[in-house]
Amino acid sequence: MVNRIINNGYFDSSGFIYFLYKWRQPLIIIVILAVVASFIFSSPFFITPKYKSTVILFPTSSNSISQALLGNKINNKKDILEFGEDEQAERMLQILNSNKIRNRIVEKHDLMNYYKIDKDSKYINTKVNREYESNVSFRRTKYMAVKISVLDKDPQMAANIANDISILLDSTVNEIKKERSFKGFQIVEKEYLRLKSQIKETEDSLLILRKLGVHDYESQAEMINQQLAIEIAKGNQQSIKRLEKKLNVLANYGGAYVTLRDGLEYDIEQLSIVKARYEEARIDAEQVLPQKFIVNHAFKAEKKSYPIRWLIVLVSAFSAAFFSILVLIIIENLEKIKNKKKEIFKNQV
Repeated sequence: MVNRIINNGYFDSSGFIYFLYKWRQPLIIIVILAVVASFIFSSPFFITPKYKSTVILFPTSSNSISQALLGNKINNKKDILEFGEDEQAERMLQILNSNKIRNRIVEKHDLMNYYKIDKDSKYINTKVNREYESNVSFRRTKYMAVKISVLDKDPQMAANIANDISILLDSTVNEIKKERSFKGFQIVEKEYLRLKSQIKETEDSLLILRKLGVHDYESQAEMINQQLAIEIAKGNQQSIKRLEKKLNVLANYGGAYVTLRDGLEYDIEQLSIVKARYEEARIDAEQVLPQKFIVNHAFKAEKKSYPIRWLIVLVSAFSAAFFSILVLIIIENLEKIKNKKKEIFKNQV
């Protein structure tokens, strides 16, 4: 016989079809029972159906508004319309998984009551976080987009949570950035105001020196010395005394004038640089831009996504058949081994 089940007391795969035919009735019954049981226990009475809503978005590439909009276009490669890459997508995923967004969603939709979590429980936060994480997921797609998926028994609630998460992404990122940009703005503003005040003081000091007769030290000194030489040659003592008086003024205040004048030129140059940074920091501190490009908004699902009943039934049927066959093979082999041992024992006796 070609198809044999037993070969030296062990199961022979060549007789597998015969084996299935032999045990067809119990196998069919077991599979039918598994199908019926899985169909019943996957019904809404036992498993609450859930609906899925998704939001697909791309991160932006620019971090600084001022650099993207007001930066030097020759050296600036940032563009507010450019999509982000790996780094930006990973950063977005970290923010989406942050406590800030989760806590705001829990609070806004009152998820503790919605998930029917006992407020007197010792681990209330752990339970609500576990329920949230089981229903909300984030992943990066192969096109560097980020997908927000939300499961819920209410399709509208699933869509609302998914859309709210995408909205909170902007406010959370901008809040984090504003905290830092505002401190940076305060530092630049302080330096900007200090330079303006210093320039004003220098200009006031130069005004006093000009009233004393020091207008341009180098040219004045040269012209007075030339005129003095002429008056000395003429022997005009009155003019000589007047010119010497002017030279004494220059001698007394000329050094201070030069120092203040050169310092003023340097401060004005620095003020121009700091003012540009001041304007950039002010824009970063006061203005906001969306931090993502939304490709798909979430909408109310029309069909449930969980559980997938046909898949549960199919897996249950195959699992029941597999384990039933495995058990029957073990039983048959154990029986054959026992019979063989008995024959060996009889022959020895």
